[in-house]
Amino acid sequence: MESWLILSTLFHLSSTFSFAIRNNIGFQFHICNTTVQGRYFLSDHNGYVCNALSVNSQSRCCPQSSHRFSCHGCNVLSRCCNSYEYCVSCCLNPAHTSKEQVLKLKIAKPSTARTYASVFDYCAGRCRHSSESVVHENAYLSDFHHCFSLPSNSSRTDTILQETRLNGINVVLGRQGESCDLACKSRGQSCVPNKLSVLNHCDIIQKYMNCKGACLASVGPDQPAEVVHDAPKHMNPGSCLYSQTQSILSCDGSHQHTRRLCPCA
Repeated sequence: MESWLILSTLFHLSSTFSFAIRNNIGFQFHICNTTVQGRYFLSDHNGYVCNALSVNSQSRCCPQSSHRFSCHGCNVLSRCCNSYEYCVSCCLNPAHTSKEQVLKLKIAKPSTARTYASVFDYCAGRCRHSSESVVHENAYLSDFHHCFSLPSNSSRTDTILQETRLNGINVVLGRQGESCDLACKSRGQSCVPNKLSVLNHCDIIQKYMNCKGACLASVGPDQPAEVVHDAPKHMNPGSCLYSQTQSILSCDGSHQHTRRLCPCA
């Protein structure tokens, strides 16, 4: 009888142990992708932001008790933040970033460039310092220099977002035939080249110029600009011009029959 009890107990323990082994074999940790830029904080791909010391040592995820999709220190209108980790966390909120749009974006301009693998991939990359947040290549326009907005186009729905990118910029209307370099210099400032593309949208141009003859697509280093009223008729006097080729926009461009719209700082 005693032998039977021992055998029964051993069989039960063996079965339990085998079951536990099978369960453990099937169990895998869900490993989080996280930011690595900050010394004290990080955000994971689930949208949580936390102290680096509180991260789970096995999963590398922030505790679920921490803040998720936090926009602390962010201007939600401009989609710019004063902290990289909170920028990523805020960006990961589905209400702020469309997964469908993001996964179609190219990481770089060449057609051969790869697209973003995930929304986290986009946010982690987009929130890093960009040329749009820098003035004169060595100073930030403001403390809010971590931005996650999607690359914008010329549609009216993007006007407010475009204007927020002009924070710290003095938009100046130059004289006829004057370059932006000269227009800004006459005010004791310098032209900011990477802001010319921000001004190069009809909705923005029309806020500073009359554009009585409409806003027309063109190609020229002197744009965005307004054609002066005494210009030849074939140039559409009174019209505003934006360049279809933004890469040729320059601070030193000028034309005898236009007045430039210039970003100075």
